[in-house]
Amino acid sequence: MSEQGYQPLTLRNAVAGHLGGGTPSRQVPSYWRGQIPWASVKDFPEQSRIIEDTEEHISTSGLNASASNLIPAGTPLVCTRMAVGRATMSSVPMAINQDVKALFPAPGVSSAYLLKLLQFIQPKAEAQAVGSTVKGIRTQDYLDIEAPIADTDAQPVIALVLNTLDTAIHETQAIIAKLKAVKLGLLHDLLTRGIDANGELRPPQSEAPDLYKKTDQGWIPLSWDVRPLSEYTSSEITYGIVQAGPHIPNGVPYIRTGDMSGDSLVREAMLCTSRRIAGSYTRSEVRTGDIVMAIRATVGKVLSVPSTLEGANLTQGTAKISPNASTDESFLLWAIRHSRSQRAIQLEVKGTTFAEITLGALRQVPIAAPVKINEQREIGKRLAAIDMQLQSEQQYLAKARAKKSGLMDDLLTGRVRVTPLLAEIAQQKGSA
Repeated sequence: MSEQGYQPLTLRNAVAGHLGGGTPSRQVPSYWRGQIPWASVKDFPEQSRIIEDTEEHISTSGLNASASNLIPAGTPLVCTRMAVGRATMSSVPMAINQDVKALFPAPGVSSAYLLKLLQFIQPKAEAQAVGSTVKGIRTQDYLDIEAPIADTDAQPVIALVLNTLDTAIHETQAIIAKLKAVKLGLLHDLLTRGIDANGELRPPQSEAPDLYKKTDQGWIPLSWDVRPLSEYTSSEITYGIVQAGPHIPNGVPYIRTGDMSGDSLVREAMLCTSRRIAGSYTRSEVRTGDIVMAIRATVGKVLSVPSTLEGANLTQGTAKISPNASTDESFLLWAIRHSRSQRAIQLEVKGTTFAEITLGALRQVPIAAPVKINEQREIGKRLAAIDMQLQSEQQYLAKARAKKSGLMDDLLTGRVRVTPLLAEIAQQKGSA
């Protein structure tokens, strides 16, 4: 239920005191590589709840010989220079440098809630930062930032709700990191060793040299071959429209290099040309399952054409690669993405300020592939499966971040109160 927001106060109403830090002399080796974590701006991840460790550590003598201070675990920390307003708290006692401030909560304010409040006002802190090369904010100016302060009994619930989302976000980030590592390893193994008749990865060349042959592209399975990219396509690799003209709503979308910045092609973000102009470039009209490559700027980036772009076209900066009947489209996409093919592509790139590859050079890029399409399909299927899993986790992460952003705005301003949650918690305590 939407209600009137909390009364706007200043941050200093939620802070009982603050403490700065410093840096031990770099000229004294004994001050460094000790057991005390020493936090600087580089240790502050965006919107993170906890710092468990730091890149650098100092010794007790380094702490005593500098302006640094040892901050108790569970104390909110905020950057006042460079990443201005970025806030977190440590899970262990931690020293801080001069770009970081420790903020101690006022009576009736919980540390967990104060941290969320600091993260909420980060955009205001960034807006007030000054400096030509390195931006910063004075502590007094930071404490004067307007901030809504929740009722004491509501603070733990607000922090609990937001921390639950933080945990989900952190766990999803860890899953994504693991999936990326698995995907990278699988990409290397499948595109260098392939899959045998039993559906298993072949043993490495070092363990079974009789199963491999040496080529200009390195060791590949005996049942594989290396051929120019053009021999895997059903039509000539070509670029698209030279002059697309002004954007025509409901016209024919065309794919630019700028449309290839993400992990997939998105129809809604594209410009459209007239059907008359597109009709003059039927050779570059794409179909579902075709591969589009950036041949300018981000040369070598490849994406698959989704069904939503059936009949779309290209520009001069992108090229159409249409797999033939003997080539699995998913396999070819991953084969081009492999480091072996990317190295060959980059060797043909011309220009420094305006990088590009000619169509003639692109058509001759060597691609190593199984001769039998069944093995290609199995490789493509396995790589597509882990990629779909990765994309699913990334979509969940984006939704969780958006949900957290909305909840922070609702709960911390008081537009949405936690009264129902408080009643539920009280009822649970009474029945315990």
